[in-house]
Amino acid sequence: MTLSFYIARRFFRAFLMVLFTFWGILFLIEMVEKVRAFSGSQINLGQAARLSLLAVPESIYAILPILMVLAAVVLFIGLARSSELVVIRAAGQPALRMLAAPVGVALMIGIVAVAAGNPIVSATQKRYEELAGRYRSSGLETVSIGSEGVWMRQGMNDGSGNQAVIRAARASLDATRLSSVTFMIFAPDHGAVRRIEAETADLRDGAWQLSRVKDWPLGASTNPERDAKVLDTLTLASDLTAERIRDSFGTPSSIPIWQLPGFIKGMEGAGFSARRHLLWFQMELALPLMLAAMVLIAAGFNMAHVRFGQSGVMVLLTLGAGLAAFFLRNIAQVLGDNGQIPIALAAWAPPLIALMLALALVLSREDG
Repeated sequence: MTLSFYIARRFFRAFLMVLFTFWGILFLIEMVEKVRAFSGSQINLGQAARLSLLAVPESIYAILPILMVLAAVVLFIGLARSSELVVIRAAGQPALRMLAAPVGVALMIGIVAVAAGNPIVSATQKRYEELAGRYRSSGLETVSIGSEGVWMRQGMNDGSGNQAVIRAARASLDATRLSSVTFMIFAPDHGAVRRIEAETADLRDGAWQLSRVKDWPLGASTNPERDAKVLDTLTLASDLTAERIRDSFGTPSSIPIWQLPGFIKGMEGAGFSARRHLLWFQMELALPLMLAAMVLIAAGFNMAHVRFGQSGVMVLLTLGAGLAAFFLRNIAQVLGDNGQIPIALAAWAPPLIALMLALALVLSREDG
């Protein structure tokens, strides 16, 4: 038990060292990138640093498996150089029992990362988007999905400066066709000036094509119901596009994992495909297994004593195997997003494959 605590403590320190090293490197890279990207907005260094601080957690979270394999390499190389691995073997400790401590730490780090790190990354990502939009002085279209239907906000794109709030009971998968839709149009400093209800609305080039329409002039009439018009069709200018609507949904990583089940239910209830979000949810649940697999990959290549030489080659092989597992996970995510493989297979197959192959490597090298 004392040995397990010692190895676990060594591994946790190695992980923190790798984590903060990469945090510093990524922060400097983000600083340079933000100064370049926002050069037209003339932001100062303090604002660039603030944006960089908000952007780094997302980058760190994305490469967490790579950080784990590097931390494991630091641990096993350190134990080998100090001859502690020889002492541990001489004491009769089998490889799997010795690996239980770092694997357990990796699993705990993965659980904490998913339970607490994921919401933190989501919050910093949202705050980054808000600040970036403010520094660019550009408003962002928004889309909200809930049990009441689909809500959108858009600019009218007709030179008036008006904004429209859209509410629809149902929508197509890409939200370019709405059913049972209401448009509330607001003018700057004048409040609501127009209300439009339509049976359907189709988004085309720069405009909504409405059918079976009733139009109330709220701002220019003392009796909007009396002056309302009933039309078969109506064209309403819009600055929305299918790409902007899709981007407004946000990436699945921008939603805290604790809120994902409700968000997925809302999307499906509104008629949207929630496949990307379902896949992301499953991949987050599988993250601790991926981190444990990275530890075993590093152990399989680096538990030999340093006197046997070729430690540099073993480190390179470890990084290559870790990157292969990391990219396999990303490729599976793309295939799962596109519907080419089932969600469960895309989320759980890469960590399980990496875990089994790494375990086989450890057993073959350590226990014959």
